[in-house]
Amino acid sequence: MANFIEFVVDSLPNLLRGTLIGLKIWIICISSGTILGILLALGRIYGNKVIYALCTIYIELFRGTPLLVQIFVIYLGLPDIGIVLTPVLSVSIAIGLNTAAYQAEYFRGAIQSVKGGQMLAARAIGMSKFKAIIYIILPQGLRIVIPQWSNEVILELKMTSLGFAVGATELMAEAKAIGFKTFRYTEVFMLAAFIYLVIVALVSTLLKILEGKARIPGLGSP
Repeated sequence: MANFIEFVVDSLPNLLRGTLIGLKIWIICISSGTILGILLALGRIYGNKVIYALCTIYIELFRGTPLLVQIFVIYLGLPDIGIVLTPVLSVSIAIGLNTAAYQAEYFRGAIQSVKGGQMLAARAIGMSKFKAIIYIILPQGLRIVIPQWSNEVILELKMTSLGFAVGATELMAEAKAIGFKTFRYTEVFMLAAFIYLVIVALVSTLLKILEGKARIPGLGSP
């Protein structure tokens, strides 16, 4: 037992350093993915035929190919055309582009669940279509989508572990390095799993609070 505690104490600094890098990747990818996902959803709902087609192609491309392949294309493929990115930035961009495709469908479903009469009412009082979307439709859709969006937020938090494949020194990469040095793979990966579990629990709690604060009586699921 004492030996295990000593191992935990020795390993935690590196694991926590990797955790911070993983959280950095997660914040970048989920922020960029949310913004792009909203734009893609609006493009599919309100865009013309060209915009609709482009958004659909993007969504199907990123949902239909493995995330790991997308990471390798960005990290290993872009240098062929003179674009060299760090492992952390490559992983952040790849996950951000990937999650945007999934989030777009969540946002599209939530926006389309807002009753169409509200758009007609907004136009009837003189609001432009753009203002009606921004001030009437989108705020309601963003509240409705929180439960589904929360699943994607948590999933992408765990997906940051794929960063170790291209040398991003996040939590899994640090755990793997410690395992190589100590040959105590079971203990170190259990520690990594525990850290993920704690972070996911905290994020889930915060998202539950957000869902409760954002809920409007009579709007969306009870």
